[in-house]
Amino acid sequence: MSEPLILPKKSSHHANSTLLVVIATLNEFDNLPILVPSVFELFPGSKVLVIDDESTDGTGEWCDAFKERDPRLEVLHRVGERGLGSATLAGFRWGLKNQFDLIATMDADLSHDPKSLKAMLEMLENDQANRLGLVIGSRYVEGGGIRGWPWYRHMASRMANTYVRCILRLKTRDNTSGFRLYRSRALRRIDLSDVASTGYAYLEEILWRLQRVQVESAEIPIVFVDRVQGQSKVRLGVVLNSLFQILKMSIKNFMNQGKG
Repeated sequence: MSEPLILPKKSSHHANSTLLVVIATLNEFDNLPILVPSVFELFPGSKVLVIDDESTDGTGEWCDAFKERDPRLEVLHRVGERGLGSATLAGFRWGLKNQFDLIATMDADLSHDPKSLKAMLEMLENDQANRLGLVIGSRYVEGGGIRGWPWYRHMASRMANTYVRCILRLKTRDNTSGFRLYRSRALRRIDLSDVASTGYAYLEEILWRLQRVQVESAEIPIVFVDRVQGQSKVRLGVVLNSLFQILKMSIKNFMNQGKG
């Protein structure tokens, strides 16, 4: 068994570790008690920020109780707000305000293996030119894959990624992956208040905005495992709304180029 990756403490007066893991939740009581301890076991010096959108299954209460025992967990309870995008953006703002160097995002449903985050960190550490601003856990590069999906979800995901790459001219292959590791300085290059997508389309919009300011991205292979516990938040209406938001971004960009 490999040794846990212990992240260095900041040398400044700030006491936080260099890595913040942001996890947006809505009714993930079955999964969070497994995920959070596993992150801390692998990365003892990290912090986890859970952003909970009024879960009704006890997720928020579990977070509050865990935080009493382990201050490495932070929880932000949102009232009246919904959406993966707006929750994650709130996590970005919290991480930047508290001076974290690295901000990771991952799903709460155990689809993303925290062990893959170690390879993402190592990729940034080995970036001797210091050019990378983002590493994506990708299902669609060599070695990546998906486990537990029916054929039609595979097809829909492939089509969505092809659509996004073509319409936004993105260079990355897995643009709908929520498993990411950002350098804070890369996020500071864009105005988070300008991000219009509150739902899943934020994933593509962030990539689009980073690419426009010439932030370099890389992908490492991961195996995405479909959730076992709880219900998926992805519905047909959510997917269609995301595709519409992406189309609006493309049209807006085209119009701005025409004015220039």
